[in-house]
Order: sequence, then structure tokens, then C-alpha cells
Amino acid sequence: MSRHVRKTGEPSAFSRVAPEAGLLLGAGRAILMQLAHPQIGEAIAQHSDFASNPLSRLMHTLGYIYALSNGNAEQQRTMIAYVNGAHRTVRGTRNEAEGTPAYSALDPRLQLWVAATLFDSARVIARQVLAGDGDHDEELYQQYSLLGEALQMPKDLWPATIQDFDQYLEQALAALSTTGRARQLAEDLFAARNAPWWIRACLPLMRDVTIAQLPALVRDQFGYELSKKVHRRNAVAIAAARMASRVLPTAIRHLPMKIMLRHVDRMTPGQH
Repeated sequence: MSRHVRKTGEPSAFSRVAPEAGLLLGAGRAILMQLAHPQIGEAIAQHSDFASNPLSRLMHTLGYIYALSNGNAEQQRTMIAYVNGAHRTVRGTRNEAEGTPAYSALDPRLQLWVAATLFDSARVIARQVLAGDGDHDEELYQQYSLLGEALQMPKDLWPATIQDFDQYLEQALAALSTTGRARQLAEDLFAARNAPWWIRACLPLMRDVTIAQLPALVRDQFGYELSKKVHRRNAVAIAAARMASRVLPTAIRHLPMKIMLRHVDRMTPGQH
């Protein structure tokens, strides 16, 4: 039986929810929550082209989510191999002079945090734009653990229930320490100077939605202000996404997933 369907033959919660285009409003939120983790932020700064090509992490993260939620076996193998290959050399030692921590992208605890930011951002947006009760959907919650389990995260590291997850999240947020380097990477993300003009045109709105949706602690650490303008523009974007999720056909709402899975099909083994 595929992980995409229940025993009844119906689609799983993960395969139904993950492709919804409205959830893309939470993409910036998830990335900034990852950057706010000192080990992950340092790893991204030192071992990726995030500063010059910040949207690359977003695109590969989406490819990974879509492959695991709705892709075929070959697409899943491709993305898991890609992520593992990209992570294999990402490690660093503690630098006391600069105050930077040791890190390894193969650390299950860091993979737990990345998966946690993806689930939490998805449910935060879903509760605002999709029908249903994602806050208490244990099936959806458990299936999001696949994002870590497909790599090096042991299954028992994922908090057992949504209530346990909320406790973990509260503790993890309190332990975050955003660095100046991470704040610069966030600005690089929203500038995306090398992106096509039509993407750059959308980034000011993405920035405002991200600021509004961030946990207050993370927003403060990045130095952002929840101004009336940010609040208003976020409300408009959420209302538009909520309407779109109700009136647009599934084929259009899932179009970003279809595009990304075609990209996964074109990826070659070992491509970075």
C-alpha cells in the first residue's frame, strides 16, 4: 500500500494537504525559523549559495515535500538522494573566536527542527486558508514526520502527539538565537537579486506575509515590526488564498506541485 493512500483507498491527509498552493504563504516563515537556529543558520551560510541564490533552498525543499507526499517511488528516491548528498559534507567545528557553534546536517536533532518548521508553518497557514481542523489532525501530523524519517531522523525522535509537539516547539523557540549572519541571509532571501523579475515583484508581499506569520519571538530576533501595513497586506494575501482554495479547481491549486515534480524528473543522480 502506498504511503499516499489509506487502507480504504482514499488519499492520505499528507497527500491531500501538502500540494495546496495556499500553503506556499508559509514558505518564508519556515525558512526564517530554520535560519534562526544558530547551527542551521551557520550551516546554510557556510555551505550553500543561499546569499546569491536564496530561492534554491525553497525550490528544493518544495521538491522534497511534494515527492514524499505525492511523488512516485523514483521521484522519492531522487529527492532523498539529493538531500543526503547535499548534507553529507555540511559540517563544521565550534569557532570560539567568532562564537559560532559546531554543526552537521546529518544531525537528527537539526533534521527534526527543519521538519518541525515545515509542519508548523503548514498548519499555521492551513488553519487560515483551508477547510478542516489541521490543528488536531493527528494523521496529518504523524505523516509530516516522513520529512525527517526519510533522512537520518529516528522515528521516535518525532514527538508522539500534537500536544507533545507543541511542548517541543515552545521549548525549541525559546532556545533560538538569531545571528547577524542569519538576519543578512533573510534579507538576501527577500531581495533575491538574481531571480527573474516576476519573482522579485512578489517578494515584498512575501516578506510582509512572512513577518506577520512568524512566531513573535522569531520576528523580534530578526528585528521585524508587525506594522499596520504589514498586518493589512498579510490579511489581504490570506483572504485571497482562502478564496482561491474554495473556488479554484484542484488542478490549478496543485499546479506548483506538478511543476516541481517535473523538475524532479529532470534531476540526475548526484545533481546539486
